[in-house]
Parts: sequence; C-alpha cells; structure tokens
Amino acid sequence: MRNKLIRGFKRYLSDEIAIEYKACLYFFAILFFYCVYLIYNGIYSASILHMSEIILTTYIVGYLQVYGLYNFDEAEKLSGREAAALFLCSGLYTAVSFFSGWFGQSMAVTGLFFFYMLFMYWCAYLVNKIKRTIDTENLNKMLKEFKESDRDE
Repeated sequence: MRNKLIRGFKRYLSDEIAIEYKACLYFFAILFFYCVYLIYNGIYSASILHMSEIILTTYIVGYLQVYGLYNFDEAEKLSGREAAALFLCSGLYTAVSFFSGWFGQSMAVTGLFFFYMLFMYWCAYLVNKIKRTIDTENLNKMLKEFKESDRDE
C-alpha cells in the first residue's frame, strides 16, 4: 500500500513539473508575441491584467494537455490525435486572446497569433523529441560503460 502511494505521489509530482514547464514555456512564447505586438503599435508597457490572463491560461491549458490530451507536445510522433490536440490548444489560446483583447481584437493579429501558436507547439514537439533522442543515446552510452566496467572487475 505504501509503495502504491509513493508511486502515485511521484506520478503526480512528475505531472505537476510537466505543467510548470509548459506554463513557463508557453507564457514566454505568448508574452514575446504580445510584446512585439505592443512595440509595433508604439506601446512600451504591457498590461498586468493581460499578463495575468496569459499565465492563468497557460496553466489551464497545461492541465488540459497533461490530464486530458495525453501530453501531445511530448509525444513520440504527431499522429491525428496529437495534431487535433495541437489545433485545439492553439484555438483555445487564440479564443482567449481575442475575447480578452490581448491584441485589440484585431482579426488579422489574432489569426497571425493562431499560426504562431501552431508553430510554437510544433517547435516544442521537436525540442522534446530531440531531447528524448539525446537522453536515450546518453543512457545507452552509460549502460554500455557500466557493462564494460562490470566485466573488468
């Protein structure tokens, strides 16, 4: 029973770390787009309300990704299910941005933001895939070294 509780807690902690990672990653990406939009319009200060909405949205979407959409941006491959989740989350961010007025409810900027978010998710997917490949190579190298050191003794 105790081991089951510990395993459950470790799984929960791992999920929470993944959500924190996603919230930070996507908050920065959205904030960058938002700041570029503001600077383009000659505005040199950002709304604290908009930044609060952005971070709250990234956490909500992060929970949705981890617990409802199979952590699609960390998937091995982008199949139909992952692509649908990618479009859904990009659409959610875009809808919130439009109704919250992050970009002055400009349809052109909001549309550009949607494609930007698709690109961000694709980049996150690629980065996660590359990291997994490197981690696998490192683990295999460590295993090989361990086996060789075990034979020498």
